[in-house]
Amino acid sequence: MKLSTKGRYAVTAMMHLAIHDRHGPVTLAEISLCQGISLSYLEQLFAKLRRRGLVEGVRGPGGGYRLALMPDRITIANIISAVDERMDATRCCGQENCQGGQRCLTHKLWTDLSRQIFTFLEGITLAQFVERPAAYDEVVMHRQHARRREQPIKPLPIPAAMM
Repeated sequence: MKLSTKGRYAVTAMMHLAIHDRHGPVTLAEISLCQGISLSYLEQLFAKLRRRGLVEGVRGPGGGYRLALMPDRITIANIISAVDERMDATRCCGQENCQGGQRCLTHKLWTDLSRQIFTFLEGITLAQFVERPAAYDEVVMHRQHARRREQPIKPLPIPAAMM
């Protein structure tokens, strides 16, 4: 099973939103610049994320996108599923017709692996992922802010619970 750029970029964009959400809505142009993701690709992803109720748009000056739910209610599996990414390691996409119309010898193994991956990703919330020290790494934050054309945001303080 290979997670495509669709799932990876969706998680990256949602992570960016979660980190910067307290400063107000975030534009797709900002995410594009900071994360190196095509703006048109982000627009497609955010249409799907919005349909699934994970983000909401804010119109007007200072508008952009923000999380529609608290970060502790959004799992990584929710994000990946929202952009139609399949978490299926089977060759047959779960149809049990992998070998000449019949279930292959290793079908159960790959089905179990798919469930394990989904369970793992469902067990990680956006809040937990954002709270990792690596999310606040000075090098990562500096690199992302250096890509912005406007004044960089001051580095976010690391939550006291993580020190």
